[in-house]
Amino acid sequence: MQYPSMPRATRWVVRILRPLFMVLMRRDWRGAEKLPQGGFVLAPNHVSHLDPLFISHFMVDNGVVPRFLAKDTLFDVRVIGPIVTNAEQIPVYRGSAGAAQSLRAAEQAVLDGKAVTIYPEGTITRDPQAWPMTGRTGAVRVALATGAPLVPMAQWGAQQILWPYTKVPRFFPRKTIHVRIGDPVDLSDLRDKPLTEAVLREATNRLMDTLTDMLVEIRGERPTGPRIDVHTLKHRTHYQEG
Repeated sequence: MQYPSMPRATRWVVRILRPLFMVLMRRDWRGAEKLPQGGFVLAPNHVSHLDPLFISHFMVDNGVVPRFLAKDTLFDVRVIGPIVTNAEQIPVYRGSAGAAQSLRAAEQAVLDGKAVTIYPEGTITRDPQAWPMTGRTGAVRVALATGAPLVPMAQWGAQQILWPYTKVPRFFPRKTIHVRIGDPVDLSDLRDKPLTEAVLREATNRLMDTLTDMLVEIRGERPTGPRIDVHTLKHRTHYQEG
C-alpha cells in the first residue's frame, strides 16, 4: 500500500510492525472519513501501553503520519529513544515550564499542518473497567490556541492484549482492535474567549463526555460508577481485569 510521507524512522517501524499487526489482530475501524485535512488535534482515550502502536497503525493506513506527545523519559531509553526522536515525536516534560514548552511545540506542529495526538487523560486509565477518566486540558488548549479541529477517537481492544499496568501481552486468541473517529468537538462558542481555567475545563468536559459516549457505542454498555478524577490518581492503586 501507499504510505503518507513520513520520517524514515517511522517508515521502518511501519514496515516491521504492520505485517505483524495484520496477522495478529482483527480490525474494526470506522469514521476515517471524518479525519480533517491539514493540522488537527487527535484526542483518544488511553487503555494500554500498546494502544499508541495500534492507533499509529490506524493513522498510517488512513494517510496520517503518527505524531504523539510522549513522556520525555522515553527519549532517554536505549534503542527506543533514538526511534521516537527520529520519528519526530514531541516530548512532554515534567513541570509547568516544561509542559508549556511541549504544548508550544505541539501548537507549532498543528499550525504547520500536522496531526498531533494528545491523550486528554495524560496517562492510561485507572478505571477498573477501563472507562475514560476526567481529562487534563492539554488537548483542548492546543486546539483552542491554534483554531484547529479537536477530533475525538474512541478505541477499544488493546487492553485485552495488555491490560493496564501489566507486563505480559496475550495476543491469542486474536483480539479485535476497535477504532471510532467522531466529528470534531464543537468548541465554536469558546474559540474567541481567553484560555481561562473555566474555558479549558468546559472544553475538556465536552471532549471526555464525547469519548465516553463513543466508547458506549463500541462496548454496548454504560459506566456504572463515577468518572475517576485524574488529580486523585495517587490515592487509587487497585485495578482488575475485565
